[in-house]
Amino acid sequence: MKTLRAYSLAAVGTVLALAAVAEARAQSSETIRQYQFAAGSDGYELVLREVPRPVASSGEVLVRVRATSLNRRDWSMLNESVRARGVNFDGAIPLSDGAGEVIAVGEDVTRFEVGDRVAGTFFSEWVDGQRTAAGLASARGASSGGMLSEVIVTHEDGLVAIPDHLTYEEAATLPCAGVTAWNGLFTEGNLQPGEYVLLEGTGGVSSFGLIFATAAGAKPIITSSSNDKLARARELGAVGTVNYRENEDWQVEVRALTDGAGVDHVLEIGGRDTQSKAMEALAFGGHFALIGGLTGAAPPIPVGSLVRTGSSATGIYVGSRADFEAMNAFMEEHQLRPVIDRVFSFDEAQEAYDLMGNGSFMGKIVIAH
Repeated sequence: MKTLRAYSLAAVGTVLALAAVAEARAQSSETIRQYQFAAGSDGYELVLREVPRPVASSGEVLVRVRATSLNRRDWSMLNESVRARGVNFDGAIPLSDGAGEVIAVGEDVTRFEVGDRVAGTFFSEWVDGQRTAAGLASARGASSGGMLSEVIVTHEDGLVAIPDHLTYEEAATLPCAGVTAWNGLFTEGNLQPGEYVLLEGTGGVSSFGLIFATAAGAKPIITSSSNDKLARARELGAVGTVNYRENEDWQVEVRALTDGAGVDHVLEIGGRDTQSKAMEALAFGGHFALIGGLTGAAPPIPVGSLVRTGSSATGIYVGSRADFEAMNAFMEEHQLRPVIDRVFSFDEAQEAYDLMGNGSFMGKIVIAH
């Protein structure tokens, strides 16, 4: 009779054998598994399909994707509200964020070779400098190829090398939320040691803002409706925390935490329910990074208030490959790791989307391939 340990070892062996078979197929089969958006009666659905294996043409790189991560944008693409605006994602590959290993290169590729560890940039064609219409049209997971696939092909310009100290799961969290927080605080905000930073909620952008601000010697203050998440934020370096559900006028408490001076930086992701209050917490000469609208569209920024206080507001839409590379250098220098709430398997992609939808997570949600 087999012991419980024998059964356990057999189960582990079966899982490893299945994983080995899946990996062999991904590496050499003529077909690969890939998720796609499929139009349904109520928005879109995730469908796992078997498709022809892509081939790297001149200037292109073939990547065995090892992990992907979700952003709120990805969850929104499944909603009827997005489809109602006339956006067609039918057949597109979901997810902008992913990391993996180079398994083949086309002719004329000079930036990478087989075996390199890479992550895709959010905009595959925004390399450096100011944003352009063409660059913004290359966002992955929408008008350009997504990452929720066993293998993807992309131009070499749309990839960056990932820091050696990060796992694939950690690197997969960087392209959107990480670069957005970096751009808002450093590229546009010129964050300095000792300055106060207001972070709204504990999702991906705010969690990156927290670890970046702490590493830079700044003073992050973070809001949340969960005291457990606020306790975790204090462990990660927050100098002040405010529960906005328990304190409707949370901006007053935020300002009090700065001895009345106000915060020097705001990563504004809330929109309608947060923007005006966050503006009240902004210091003279502060920087307001406009990022998102999780609670709905916010009214226009009051220009008179910016003029009176000498403050500035910048619209942030992720960033360029150069921003990504600068962020990676900073993370390597300080040995920073992202905040990951949970890692799902490739076959559990829908469950990952469900967790994103209910909001009961902190940091990033990852899918391991």
